[in-house]
Amino acid sequence: MTNSPYLNQSVVITGASSGIGEALAYELAGQGAWLTLGARRLDNLTTIAEKCRVLGGKAIAVQCDIADQMQCASLIQQAAEAYGRIDTLVNNAGITMWARFSDLQDPVLINQIMQVNFTGAVYCTYYALPHLKQSRGRIACISSMGEKLVAPGNTGYVASKRALDAFFESLRPEISDDGISVTMLYLGFIDTGFAGRMLDSAGQPSSGIQPMLKRVKQMSAEDGARLIARTTADRKRQVFMPVNGLPGVLLPWLKLIMPGYLERMGKQFMERSGL
Repeated sequence: MTNSPYLNQSVVITGASSGIGEALAYELAGQGAWLTLGARRLDNLTTIAEKCRVLGGKAIAVQCDIADQMQCASLIQQAAEAYGRIDTLVNNAGITMWARFSDLQDPVLINQIMQVNFTGAVYCTYYALPHLKQSRGRIACISSMGEKLVAPGNTGYVASKRALDAFFESLRPEISDDGISVTMLYLGFIDTGFAGRMLDSAGQPSSGIQPMLKRVKQMSAEDGARLIARTTADRKRQVFMPVNGLPGVLLPWLKLIMPGYLERMGKQFMERSGL
């Protein structure tokens, strides 16, 4: 722990009540980090914060709807008040969908996804920036390899992740002179159950593509958390996770060279799921 880049470092994690956020909280707590855990489910957060303290870190749980600007401001304020600084912001909170756009009962679902996945990250970053300038800190954004591919049935999610990508690629040179790094993590299939909570055409949680993933190689949540922690500490610009055995860094090039092929593959995957 004495050599950990996160020892006595203040880290804010959004979407920390389950999945990657929870796994990352445990990983960083074991490295002695001072954690501010944000999510809507306070009961889950409280339990996770208690476990983080047992693992050797400090942790506070902050109930926060990431789609609400003032709640994002409060999350950052409470982190700064608790620890006197913010060294790393992990924009992790996210929701997804599995439905044809034409089948949506209300297109407002797209806006809901954008508010959580994109606007919430923008809000948190805005309020965290003054603290990150003081610490010459880090920003990590959890994106998706789906944004680099062709993902029918996932229109709102992919749009939100592409917006996230464009925003932070533009922000990076604005804040580089302040010593703040931005790490974009394009993750693939990670075994967190996230794919089994995809919103359906009515905006309700469904089994999503979880049944399809039995044939797909998935990374464990713990390995995913270690990947995020290591590359963010190293201030990597971009991290591409392999997808079903294929090197992730090659897939954006494949999209440029063979877009029709990826469209057919995406369409077949969607149709096999029953959409």
